[in-house]
Amino acid sequence: MTGRPQLRSGPDDPAVAPRAGEDLTAFWSRRRQLWGVGTAVRIEVPAPWVEHLDVVADVLGDLAGGTHDAAEPGTGPVAFGALPYDRSAAATFVVPSVLHGRSPDGRRWRTEVGDEPPPSGDAPPAPRRVEVESVRDPEDWCDDVRTATKRIAEGHLTKVVLARELAVRADTDLDPATVFLRLDETAPHAYRFCVDGFVGASPELLVSRLGEVVRAQPMAGTAPRSGDPDSDRRVAAELAASGKDRWEHQITIDAVHEAILPWCSYLDAEPAPSVVAAGPVQHLATLVEGRLSAPLPSVLDLVAALHPTPAVGGWPRATALDLQAELESADRGRYAGPVGWVDASGNGAFAVGIRSAELDGSHARVFAGVGVVADSDPAAELAETRAKARAVLDALGRP
Repeated sequence: MTGRPQLRSGPDDPAVAPRAGEDLTAFWSRRRQLWGVGTAVRIEVPAPWVEHLDVVADVLGDLAGGTHDAAEPGTGPVAFGALPYDRSAAATFVVPSVLHGRSPDGRRWRTEVGDEPPPSGDAPPAPRRVEVESVRDPEDWCDDVRTATKRIAEGHLTKVVLARELAVRADTDLDPATVFLRLDETAPHAYRFCVDGFVGASPELLVSRLGEVVRAQPMAGTAPRSGDPDSDRRVAAELAASGKDRWEHQITIDAVHEAILPWCSYLDAEPAPSVVAAGPVQHLATLVEGRLSAPLPSVLDLVAALHPTPAVGGWPRATALDLQAELESADRGRYAGPVGWVDASGNGAFAVGIRSAELDGSHARVFAGVGVVADSDPAAELAETRAKARAVLDALGRP
């Protein structure tokens, strides 16, 4: 990057909100909302992205003019990234021209980097026709689940996550901002994101770092939701008591705890998982929280150490990823990769990029994955992928 765009910060107008049709970049959670319009800087991270994330810190430090101790996480220049699932790929971060922020205590701020972005245009019309096609025959995918259970039974690994790809074609361009706003309405408790055409509402926090506090909330173990409160409570109780699901969940908790612990003076996990509703399904989830030791790592250091967790890869990691590559025979792109934001102080939050769609004009790629263990039933796993994909497909504007 040559030169340094001018940086201007101040309070924000509380009436400002994202609009359909604008060049939107966003990451929203219950704790903090950050969104921007326009692009001041694109930060290209060479392959493998896990080894070159210092490029992002360098650019943000230059934009901040050497002042990294922001009073509020997410103030000053902020870079948003939707990183590839493949750790060996290159990645891109976006620094919006105008950033809007909202903190849990109601504080609002605005940061401008460089020139004001051009006015947003009108959103494209809603599609009248949307076609969804499974990229692979569902029965062939079920055969892959059978192959995986056989390998697990033979002792090669304990779990592998297999994803199924759906190809979406609409009769008009799909607007990322519109999809984001729909997901914000239907999944207000999720981590909603819109970064470079990658849009979704993930239930799972990969990791956040706000000052000295580090948090993660891994999820593994899934059951359906019907919308009937009594039935959903019964299924949730069965999920919480399931030995299979609790064992699968504990693998992920142990891996996350081990990855974060070297940076911490204190780290603890909830003694038992809770059941978290996520649209058409519900998950076992455990909050892991601690205090970081000095010198504080950037949230990007923690992202690189954690990804992929057993919740999206499997266990042991290397064996599971090899089997994943063999059976899926498709590039996941940014599906199940880390997606979130980082500021010049190293604060930030990243979700796991599931319940997502990668938009490209009138086309989209949608993935849904399941954790396969020794006694997984292929038909049940197929049904789970359909349930997980439903909310995303609805947000894309199915007539």
